[in-house]
Amino acid sequence: MQRKTFTHTLLALAAALLVAPLAAQAQAVKLTLGHGAAPGNPRHEAALKFAEVLKAKTAGRIEVQVAPSAQLGDDAAMVTALRTGALDMSANSQGAVANAVPEYAAYGMPFMFSTPAQAFKLLDGPLGKELADKSADKGMIVLGYWDNGIRHMTSGKRAITKVEDMKGLKMRTPPDAVLVDIMQSLGAEAQQIKFAELYVALQQGVVDGQENPLVNIHASKLYEVQKHLALTSHMFQMTPFLMSKRSWDRLSEADRKAVSDAAVEATALQRKLSQEADDKLLADLKAKGVLVTTPDKAAFVKATASVDDKWAAGPIGPYVKKVIAAARSN
Repeated sequence: MQRKTFTHTLLALAAALLVAPLAAQAQAVKLTLGHGAAPGNPRHEAALKFAEVLKAKTAGRIEVQVAPSAQLGDDAAMVTALRTGALDMSANSQGAVANAVPEYAAYGMPFMFSTPAQAFKLLDGPLGKELADKSADKGMIVLGYWDNGIRHMTSGKRAITKVEDMKGLKMRTPPDAVLVDIMQSLGAEAQQIKFAELYVALQQGVVDGQENPLVNIHASKLYEVQKHLALTSHMFQMTPFLMSKRSWDRLSEADRKAVSDAAVEATALQRKLSQEADDKLLADLKAKGVLVTTPDKAAFVKATASVDDKWAAGPIGPYVKKVIAAARSN
């Protein structure tokens, strides 16, 4: 009887030892995804989609908590957190990421792309792969390049129809060195203010105007404090969807594939939503009483030509030249 009990105990122990590695392998994983956009923005909708798809692909084992509206800090803080592993994922701004990986700035050269599709043709090819490799060297894994739209200017002070209208305007910019150069080349004064604080800054007249894609202007209700919208299309910006390399390295091969596959679906949705949003938001902004102008683009292009030259001659010049050449050949 004792031998029988002993045998059962041995068998139970052996079974437990066999199951233990499987249990460890199937351990639940919790990830946090932070971004600065408001709910309703395509960035937030795509982040939710990513979480939903990844949960489904891993039978509920990997859960992603999405924190919108800069709940985890501004974009610069989130880039730092990604690189240290304090934050798992972020759909972040091009300018903030460029502070860590300067080559991202190449895609923001003034008036280089008239549609996001032209930019994605480059980003989905060898130039985007080169950028992803440079990102990995700085502790960030590129999961996808999302669309932050073609950027336009708003003003609470006066309509912008020509370059001269920019002179002396206090324009808010994100932490993006190229945008600062663009504003200065147009005669405006660039001031950096966190996006979460922008509405109040505009309302109180701390700055005269700002620039953003239509989807950000609409989702954050900036039209309530800015009467004039100029369709300048002065810059394309992407939203790099990134994962901390430290978080990535902790995942199994199977989990990395699930993350990558979910990111592909989320990226396709984000780009689609961004395109659809741009198509309908202009009409809605006009209906809300925003006065829309279409400036003389040729004069703006000429005034900002020095920005291309400056960046082509700088430390990331070789990559900037490749991007400019590829954009112009499209």
